[in-house]
Amino acid sequence: MATILITGCSSGFGLASALAFARNGDQVYARMRDTGKAGQLQQAADQEGLKIHIKTLDVTQPATFEGVIKEIVGEAGRIDVLVNNAGILRVGAFEDLAEQAIRDVMETNFFGPMLLTRTVLPYMREQNGGYIIMISSLSGIAGLSGDVTYTGSKFALEGATEALRHEVDRWGIKVALVQAALYETNIFAPNLPNDSMLPPDYPADSPYRTLVETKLEGLRSKIPDALDPGIVGDLLVEIAGSDGSQLRWPADDLSRMVLGALFAKSDSERDAFLRGAAGTDWWSEGKSGPDG
Repeated sequence: MATILITGCSSGFGLASALAFARNGDQVYARMRDTGKAGQLQQAADQEGLKIHIKTLDVTQPATFEGVIKEIVGEAGRIDVLVNNAGILRVGAFEDLAEQAIRDVMETNFFGPMLLTRTVLPYMREQNGGYIIMISSLSGIAGLSGDVTYTGSKFALEGATEALRHEVDRWGIKVALVQAALYETNIFAPNLPNDSMLPPDYPADSPYRTLVETKLEGLRSKIPDALDPGIVGDLLVEIAGSDGSQLRWPADDLSRMVLGALFAKSDSERDAFLRGAAGTDWWSEGKSGPDG
């Protein structure tokens, strides 16, 4: 039985993955910013007779991270898997978005998961193993108009995670990224008001208005065909049981197609190339220096 910490569990991927790991027999610590929204997860767990530990964690409040991790380790003895899932989206032309909106996306999607990971790493090094799984997006490998801020946060997360992979493998710590296409989650809700084309605070005189309206209308048309988040939940359980040789995990056919088109090398080939370019094979092999 593994100990799993998951962020952003009030809905979507977080909720689905908490249930999937609990069904797998793991000890699940589900965290969310507002436990007032825990009803759906708790009800689903109760219906299946699953035990899930639900408490508060706001990924934009890194001062709280150490206390959260210490509490879990004190109770469970270790953390085997960290799933960094919490995220937000703000659709809009970059010029139109307020600075605070841009910073909010980066704080939640990049700084939150990276700083929580940094807090967990000493414990995983001490136990000589662990798995860190980042929920990324196709927006993390392909930038499209109207998504500059979200794309920037996911590109940053992807790059940092790939670099981190080569720092922590020495201690048997595995790292993975999940790329997913369009799924039925609440991340789109603030961007798709029911009674207007644009969010109410969007600049009425924006020179990008037609571009953004077209993007949102396209998103609305695709929502009915959005995939079940349970697909990602089951995939995360599979990843947690894997050997760590694969970095990027596409969750669906579209993701597999895009990854195949944009990444010619396999993850293992890419790892070998990057370690060779950096001259760090010795580090990953546990040696004391380049000369052994």
